[in-house]
Amino acid sequence: MSQPPTRRKVLKLAAGGAAVGPLAAAAPAARAATPDAATPAPATAAPSAWAVQPFALDQVALGDGVFRRKRDLMLTYARDYPADRILAVFRANAGLDTRGARPPGGWETADGNLRGHYAGHFLTLVAQAYADTREVALKTKLDHLVAELALCQQAFADHGTPKPTHPGYLAAYPETQFILLESYTTYPTIWAPYYTCHKIMRGLLDAHSLAGNAQALAVASKMGDWVHSRLGRLPKAQLERMWSIYIAGEYGGMNEVLADLYALTGRPEHLAAARCFDNTALLDACVDDRDVLEGRHANQHIPQFTGYLRLFDHTGDEEYAAAARNFWGMVAGPRTYSLGGTGQGEMFRARGAVAATLGDDNAETCATYNLLKLSRQLFFHEPDAAYMDHYERGLTNHILASRRDAAGTTGPEVTYFVGMGPGAVREYDNTGTCCGGTGMENHTKYQDSVYFRSADGTALYVNLYLASTLRWPERGLVIEQTSAYPTEGVRTLTFREGGGSLDLKLRVPSWATAGFTVTVNGVRLQARAVPGSYLTLSRTWQRGDRVTVSAPYRLRVERALDDPTVQSLFHGPILLVARSQATSLRAFSFYKDFTLRGDLADPIRPEGRPHHFTTHGLTLAPFHIADDTRYHAYFKRAEPVVVFGTSDSGVPNRARGDGLTFLDVLWGQAPFATSARFVDAVRTLADVWLSTALFTRTERDRVVTAAVNANLRN
Repeated sequence: MSQPPTRRKVLKLAAGGAAVGPLAAAAPAARAATPDAATPAPATAAPSAWAVQPFALDQVALGDGVFRRKRDLMLTYARDYPADRILAVFRANAGLDTRGARPPGGWETADGNLRGHYAGHFLTLVAQAYADTREVALKTKLDHLVAELALCQQAFADHGTPKPTHPGYLAAYPETQFILLESYTTYPTIWAPYYTCHKIMRGLLDAHSLAGNAQALAVASKMGDWVHSRLGRLPKAQLERMWSIYIAGEYGGMNEVLADLYALTGRPEHLAAARCFDNTALLDACVDDRDVLEGRHANQHIPQFTGYLRLFDHTGDEEYAAAARNFWGMVAGPRTYSLGGTGQGEMFRARGAVAATLGDDNAETCATYNLLKLSRQLFFHEPDAAYMDHYERGLTNHILASRRDAAGTTGPEVTYFVGMGPGAVREYDNTGTCCGGTGMENHTKYQDSVYFRSADGTALYVNLYLASTLRWPERGLVIEQTSAYPTEGVRTLTFREGGGSLDLKLRVPSWATAGFTVTVNGVRLQARAVPGSYLTLSRTWQRGDRVTVSAPYRLRVERALDDPTVQSLFHGPILLVARSQATSLRAFSFYKDFTLRGDLADPIRPEGRPHHFTTHGLTLAPFHIADDTRYHAYFKRAEPVVVFGTSDSGVPNRARGDGLTFLDVLWGQAPFATSARFVDAVRTLADVWLSTALFTRTERDRVVTAAVNANLRN
């Protein structure tokens, strides 16, 4: 059965009517003169179930580098985009003067069935931007947006046409979409009404939590009351059927935002409303670790599991936590492309289907946004380095790459799909779409996971090696990290203020197989660092102490799960893509150029710029360079014959059952200290291939003879 059209396709069909007019230029807003001039964000206690806790956005400041440059591009958009255009659809719905403003466009039009969602994202954008910069003009803009939404909520309650069933209702369209959903109306007659509700509520809670806006909490609380009034009366079977509907039943993170609202209000109705969003069939399958994701809409379901974790925090129901852990394991790895994204055409495909699904519509950026949120929340409960390995991959290779490297004030200039097929090209803008909304948020919260702290305050987790400064007032600490990440180099952590006993937990990335060395005040530590773990430094620290971390990058390949000959190239954490106009997979052969060290640095040569290389006549470039050049994120590995340098055995390079060839397994044992050891390894492995009928006796002898004659250098 064919799938309904994706929302992206609907957007393309309607693109002609979504033009965005010129905007008046605005000068950069002034920063608050002193900390006292900034409204403090309200303190919200972390759940008791969290072993690890985050720092507030305003406690971590980004240093110089590509992350801050991308952030600054989005800050300009936050400052310059007119609030009246964001508010236009709400004012129209409430019967208020739109002040001549046109809606943003895309899906955010006067008659769009998802209108209002973009405003929620914009609230979060401005709230995050203010928390980061403390610019007075951003706070003024945020307060204005909230106040106007409150007026719309009240106007709709007083004289809405038709009047909503509860005075807490706030949306950019009448309540009709929600009523139709209860009779199982499908997309595109309606779109995703609770998805839009979630975005608005999330934006309001962020305005409260990040910028101290009390009115935002009051408006969101009334919305939560309205949600409970609608859903709390419905039978569970009806709710389950609603949430199973493609797109129309998509509710974003309604369970998460209502659980967060409950944490702030303490009102049991808000927690009860959150539990109304249990998507029971999928929830039960994930509790049992049964993978039923194939054919489901990826971004419709990922945020549900972040919500289940928040429900676990409040209810202690272990099934919620188990479902979230198992779901993450079904996606992060088995359904993840090399950049850290998932899905084809917005849908989950078969487990392990990577090579089979490469195209121009992979990796919806929204889905990565939500999967990183889930990874982060899981780490709070169980600080497993695998969650942060995944976070780093997605942040560095998808999110960082998703914002065009050019200024823009009329649109967010971010990606929707990020194709992984040969000759794909990134398309930007996405004003008014789901990925345009999450894209606004992505680039103003880069610092949210650089550092975490243990619940008891005795340990500091250094998760990401981004240039940044942490201020931890409860411990009297200010720690500065200097780093050129994602560029290779030494990272230095300096205790600028404070000290005392503290466990410093340094993440040893899974890609750090070329070494991970640490020095404290110039003295190298002898501790063994295991890739994919944390290295703990227990010490009484003093002001001025310096910790330096070196993790050299090396070239490596990652194989697609369903076809090991389809591979991606990385330099450390950085995905490298081949610049090519071709529309079929390029064939790369490397083993014939290997020396005894067995390193890809032999056939892949530096081009002269950081992380740029050449091979097979093509330039390899970091994927996070965000332009409109066509690229190949995957290539076809072509190693048909067993060859050692110029010594050709003429024997086919056959693969065993797992898809790994003779040369794959051989060079996986590198480096070889001497030619004799290399020949011994070839002889031993050739005997294995002979014993499993992958070589004949004659072929085995020819391979060994070729190794003896190879005379490879170190």
